[in-house]
Amino acid sequence: MVVETAADGAEALVQLGNSPFDVVVLDLVMPRVDGREVLQHTRNWQVKPRILVLSARDQIADRVEALDLGADDYLVKPFAFDEVRARIQALGRRPSHEASPLLEAGELCIDTSARVVRAKGATVALTPKEYALLELLVRRRGHTMNRAAIFEQLYRSDSEASDSVIEALLSTLRSKLARAGLDDVIQTRRGFGYVIP
Repeated sequence: MVVETAADGAEALVQLGNSPFDVVVLDLVMPRVDGREVLQHTRNWQVKPRILVLSARDQIADRVEALDLGADDYLVKPFAFDEVRARIQALGRRPSHEASPLLEAGELCIDTSARVVRAKGATVALTPKEYALLELLVRRRGHTMNRAAIFEQLYRSDSEASDSVIEALLSTLRSKLARAGLDDVIQTRRGFGYVIP
């Protein structure tokens, strides 16, 4: 098991946007961005982590609000560490939130089981890396990813390639999507990275 920590809600959102997580343990009271806003950001992701909220707020209304915002479980402080661990393990055993192998972004559709991409109903032929890049951006739809974060997801740590290869991949991917009639799917946010809105 690999564990990552974030000092505040803003840092948590950056980490969640850059890498997939199976389970998130989330405090509602955090500096900069609170836990409710983190839940709101992840609520509509096509693939979202399972989220365990830890909070000193013990009112039923607080629990209902967190669950309505997308939390999977809620544990009131103070708590026993053994119970936290057991709940994390239980969440990790739950099936993925992704009910369908299809990912969609407007007129773009990805069949993740067949690894087939369709734009406006027509199949788009992609290389494995182009496909992986497109699937990553669709799964993180609405979240900007910088070049280094994308490279980390697509290439092994011992790869001899540099993250500049991402720009070349993006260029060919955009060209193929444009030829299929989708020329504005992947947007560049200068100084931040790339996003499918």
